[in-house]
Amino acid sequence: MDSNITKVTTHLSHNESLIFERSQPGRAGFSLPPLDVDETAVDEMIPSQFQREDDLAGMPEVTEVDVVRHFTRMCTWNYSIDLGLYPLGSCTMKYNSRLNEKVARIAGFANLHPLASEQEAQGALEVIYELQEHLAEITGLPGISLQPAAGAHGEMTGIMIIRAFIDARDGKEASARRRTMLIPDSAHGTNPASAHLSGFTVKTIRSTAEGLTDLAHLRELCAHGDVAGLMLTNPNTLGLFERNIQEICRIVHEAGGLVYMDGANMNALVGIARPGDMGVDVIHLNLHKTFSTPHGGGGPGSGPCCCTKELEPFLPVPRIVRTESGPGSPRGQLAWGGGRDRVQGNGGDTATFKLDFDYPQSIGRVKAFLGNYGMMLRALAYILTHGYDGLREATEAAVLNSRYIAHGLISDYEKPFDSPPMHEVVFTDKRQARKGVHTLDIAKRLIDYGFHPMTIYFPLIVSGAMLIEPTESVGRQELDQFIEAMRSIAREAIEDPDLVLNAPHTTRIGRLDEAAAARKPVLRWKPPSQAASAS
Repeated sequence: MDSNITKVTTHLSHNESLIFERSQPGRAGFSLPPLDVDETAVDEMIPSQFQREDDLAGMPEVTEVDVVRHFTRMCTWNYSIDLGLYPLGSCTMKYNSRLNEKVARIAGFANLHPLASEQEAQGALEVIYELQEHLAEITGLPGISLQPAAGAHGEMTGIMIIRAFIDARDGKEASARRRTMLIPDSAHGTNPASAHLSGFTVKTIRSTAEGLTDLAHLRELCAHGDVAGLMLTNPNTLGLFERNIQEICRIVHEAGGLVYMDGANMNALVGIARPGDMGVDVIHLNLHKTFSTPHGGGGPGSGPCCCTKELEPFLPVPRIVRTESGPGSPRGQLAWGGGRDRVQGNGGDTATFKLDFDYPQSIGRVKAFLGNYGMMLRALAYILTHGYDGLREATEAAVLNSRYIAHGLISDYEKPFDSPPMHEVVFTDKRQARKGVHTLDIAKRLIDYGFHPMTIYFPLIVSGAMLIEPTESVGRQELDQFIEAMRSIAREAIEDPDLVLNAPHTTRIGRLDEAAAARKPVLRWKPPSQAASAS
């Protein structure tokens, strides 16, 4: 391994048995003092049907130190955003600010029951309302619902709103003939699924050699009179800004369709450009991507859906509305500049927040209660901590970091598009493939250098794709370490390809038989005697 790589050092790595395999008869993790009160029969405290009769047979017998060391060692195996750079492209793995976590644990918020009445939940409703106001200003789209529980859920909500709007605008008979959703060939995989679940068929738009939407093909597809809308990601999944976005929206609108924008890549736009100003009708946001709420681990997620004033009546219910009475001058929350004034009352106002169900054209409720509230708290804390200037700076840093990596790797990896990338950059394995080394091998070898692999083989339209997104959370020192690791792997692919082909070398196990692991997973421990008989 290259001596210039400062990321990796030799460290103690324990082989860890299962907790069942650490068991020794007679061991215990507790010691109780002699009983100094009258003994009470167990049957008097616990009904017999809830009592075990096997004396915990088969459970591990371990000491306290066994348990502590076992779980402490295992927790060090996980790579996390707190440990280092997550270069996953199209995922925006930002650092989760600890202040956000502190705010989300304020007792009045964290312990509020979801069935609390409006009167008892005024503070929580105000938080949701205020976050809605900020997200509406950031996107330039005034209608918003925070109900959706994930990005794909917000995406589907947006497409359902488009369906409901077209049904209302055209009437059922005419709208039945408008059931085509246009999706670029570089789109996220959830886009076609959301369109299909909402009753649409999908037609694919080609990308140009520059990696942008093919306007000629878009016009051709829009000429048939059956287009309900376009699902577009901007910047697209190649990391490129769709510079013809206003023309794209005009073409779709003239064809009678609406434009949905996948907001997964908003980390490249916040404070710089607003989708509503581009002509976009609907967008979903990923609070875990753009606004630093936790990402991964199965959730909880949050995928707000924003739309134009025209589509607002179709948003999910209930909607949170604010009524004011009494004196008090309004105060601006953030100096957004150029946008409409969005204000909150000060201490002199008597504002009340209510749940309004009176939207007869609404698509209905899409989530139990009001959404994943803890994520909303974290996102609002992030926005208020940064303010307008801070959010814009984060966007600029994310784009700068991506372009820094692009510049650092262009000498060793093939970059399929000449345009400067936005928040993420795509490379390919074209040069390394000449020696039989492919994207998967490069990703596996990167583990040996102490980095989580980048996104591989996506977007699908780029052969051997490696999609890298550093976000603004990474400083120059770690960017340099990542660049040098990738360049070192490129040299190894030429000089010693077997080293890369057999990676990783520093992990507890080597490459898995992924087909066998998927088809015959081992999901529970069995005593050796049972395992032998089962086989």
